[in-house]
Amino acid sequence: MKETTKLNGQLKLYLAWPLLLAIFPAFGNVGVAMVSRIGGAILLPFTLCYILVAVWIYMYRRKRLLGGLVEFSASYAWVQKQLLTEMAVPYALADADGRILWFNDAFKEIFADRKGIKKSLLSLFPKVDKAILSSEEASSVHSTYGDRKFRVDVCPVNVDNACNTEDESTILTGVEKLLAIYLFDETEILEYRQEVTDEKLVCGLIYLDNYDEALESVEEVRRSLLTALIDRKINKYIGSVDGVVKKLEKDKYFFIFKQKYMSQIQEERFSILEDVKSVNIGNDMAVTLSIGIGMNGESYGQNYEYARVSIDMALGRGGDQAVVKDAGKIQYYGGKSQQQEKATRVKARVKAHALRELMETKDRLLIMGHKLGDVDSFGSSIGIFRIATSLNKKSHIVINEVTTSVKPMMERFQNNPEYPEDLFLNGAQAAELVDNNTMLVVVDVNRPSITDAPELLHMVKTIVVLDHHRQSSEIINNAVLSYVEPYASSACEMVAEVLQYIADDIKIRSAEADAMYAGIVIDTLNFTNQTGVRTFEAAAYLRRNGADVTRVRKIFRDNIAEYKARAAAVTSAEVYREAFSIGVCPAEGLKSPTIVGAQAANELLDIKGIKASIVLTKYHDTIYISARSIDEVNVQVMMEQLGGGGHRAIAGAQLAGASIEEAKRKVKEVLDNMLEKGEIS
Repeated sequence: MKETTKLNGQLKLYLAWPLLLAIFPAFGNVGVAMVSRIGGAILLPFTLCYILVAVWIYMYRRKRLLGGLVEFSASYAWVQKQLLTEMAVPYALADADGRILWFNDAFKEIFADRKGIKKSLLSLFPKVDKAILSSEEASSVHSTYGDRKFRVDVCPVNVDNACNTEDESTILTGVEKLLAIYLFDETEILEYRQEVTDEKLVCGLIYLDNYDEALESVEEVRRSLLTALIDRKINKYIGSVDGVVKKLEKDKYFFIFKQKYMSQIQEERFSILEDVKSVNIGNDMAVTLSIGIGMNGESYGQNYEYARVSIDMALGRGGDQAVVKDAGKIQYYGGKSQQQEKATRVKARVKAHALRELMETKDRLLIMGHKLGDVDSFGSSIGIFRIATSLNKKSHIVINEVTTSVKPMMERFQNNPEYPEDLFLNGAQAAELVDNNTMLVVVDVNRPSITDAPELLHMVKTIVVLDHHRQSSEIINNAVLSYVEPYASSACEMVAEVLQYIADDIKIRSAEADAMYAGIVIDTLNFTNQTGVRTFEAAAYLRRNGADVTRVRKIFRDNIAEYKARAAAVTSAEVYREAFSIGVCPAEGLKSPTIVGAQAANELLDIKGIKASIVLTKYHDTIYISARSIDEVNVQVMMEQLGGGGHRAIAGAQLAGASIEEAKRKVKEVLDNMLEKGEIS
């Protein structure tokens, strides 16, 4: 035992207790002597003997006591070390750089096939990075080694408290930080968990989008054959994944299969979507179907509800696609075909009557479009205003920012004695009017985040949505009436149809007819894009009610600055992958550069060989992306990957805080990804 050994804390106090207690017999001896000197003299030798023994024990026997304590401590440390060495849990010590300093037998067994284990934790488990090693808190990471999967727990350790023996002190010389590494083998539990997941049932629904229309295009004697061929393809497809399919109605099917086959179906990107189109026995119209799948719900019933939500979303997006709702995640597949226009107006009549019933129960209407509203948003808002006025309901149109395309049309309603002064309000003014008897009608948009005043969606209880854009995973959930028809060319077309059914003899003024007619003209690019029979019927109805084609054309003539900006966007366009034009629209000197960018995207489609055009416009620190196509590319799917949406042929997105170059790079990455997956060709 070294002479320099020092005593501290409780141990020092424990060894000195005989000396401390010597004070009591000394005072006792003095007290006795005061009473009787003879008694004090007799007691004095005993007191002195006690004090001498206490001093001798403290001064001369201390080293042996300390030696015994150190021997016990060393023995305890050896036992502790043996326990760590033989512990079943793989355990190791590493420095701050991840260099392994020491490991137990269980750790060694895992890496028995590897030479030089004491190299680096980073080389053993690549998912353990420097950020984890430098963290002051315990952290876990899941990684693999060979065919085994581990949870690696990394716990910082105080080096000063880690050195219990001289050997360990030697090992840790110069080490400032120590990391305790625990390995937990998760291979089997993950395999069992995966087996449980694979055995779960997946619920799905299949709806034929155009069953009646396809049958009508076939001779009557062949209709049963067409139905049989479709049934056979669906049954064969579901049977190939060991599933069960049940026909619910003439054009509806329910199916189930094990979840382990889901990855196979997703890798094939639901080949049944294209396979069923090949059924041709003389039918002029190819059959398309929509698929909705629900999985990973808490119960079979919830999976079925997920499937119901998915099929509604697939139909709302235009059909000919599959939608998979995996708990909170939604994935889309297909959607390459243009949705066929419905010849019947039954749905428009039903929705019109439902809208009227809701309006009659309310005293005030608020009408709202999307941010930076365009002519279609404005025109459809005016149409709803006319409906509300005919039902003697007070109504207001919510517009926060007036674009240059809307301003000429809007001026015809401002300072006009035929219209109320408070016809147009901003979001804050509209919020002050909200009460229990207020109804909100949202037009030309079905995504809450891009409405002109999103806060109104949380304040108003009765909400109606009328839109022609395909739905995405972000929808207005609390709408009591939703009329979303992707086949429609514009929201103005839908409102024009509703006007014809909601009440008899509604008188539309010429300014209102012009606004709605202009919305159809702009969204269809002068009746060249997504135009159907009902589009022309709606235009004819508005023409009969006073819409003037010449007046509308004059209103939308460009000024010289906008024309030059559009020309600059076309000039700057680059052709990417020989089929996609990407241009940049300048915003300087323009009041509504996003509108000009959209117009430039339309013009780029007139170039031969271009399948889709994308124009980027920077405005208010946000990159606005306008995407257009004719019939070969679904730009809605493209823009959804950038957080946007829209139509199959007309879509857009917004990238806040990004530069033009960053936005270009992201657009190109999306195009490359879609080309690799075969979503576009």
